[in-house]
Amino acid sequence: MTRRHRSGRAPGSGRARIVALGDSTTAGTPGWRSPIEAPPAGEGDETSQYAWWLMRAHQEWEVLNRGVDGERSDQIRARFARDVLDAKPAAVVVIAGVNDVYQGREPSHVTAGLSAMYREARLASITVVAGSILPYDTATAAQNARMHEINAWIRAEAAITAGLHFADTRAAVARADDLDRLADTDDGLHPTAAGYRLMARAILPVLERALRL
Repeated sequence: MTRRHRSGRAPGSGRARIVALGDSTTAGTPGWRSPIEAPPAGEGDETSQYAWWLMRAHQEWEVLNRGVDGERSDQIRARFARDVLDAKPAAVVVIAGVNDVYQGREPSHVTAGLSAMYREARLASITVVAGSILPYDTATAAQNARMHEINAWIRAEAAITAGLHFADTRAAVARADDLDRLADTDDGLHPTAAGYRLMARAILPVLERALRL
């Protein structure tokens, strides 16, 4: 068995393990079901997940898709130890909160969960890329306001916290003329495979800098 450093890199291999943690927009809904949702390897159109596009950009990366459709930030936090800490990655990409907003939770509910996940990663020496919550086309003005408040908090936290890096995944998939609507969607709730590719493009340079490639 190949021994791995705590950093998520195997000695002499040049490989880096990264966990993609989140809800449906991490899982790849509706085109792909993650390995958690459809064990052991997932099913559907594998291009409908940003994790796949990241590995296309860096074939030496192992990006583990740990997204689950419909989960809130507290549900994602509850499996952080299993899905992130136990994997011993070099980095984790965290995108969570849209389902909290959809279900009427306040921004403080999301930021508390995100804070806890960022803290757990920091204590385990895991770099965090914090993505912004993606838009969905049926969101009300109040829901969009809550998402913007959460995303502003994420950006601000990344600006002052070592090991925490911000990726504006919302802007990556939004329409140029309306940042509260998806540019490319089949169901009005999730990106298409092309949209997930745009997410990867937003995350990629942030991960590269975070991993000092």
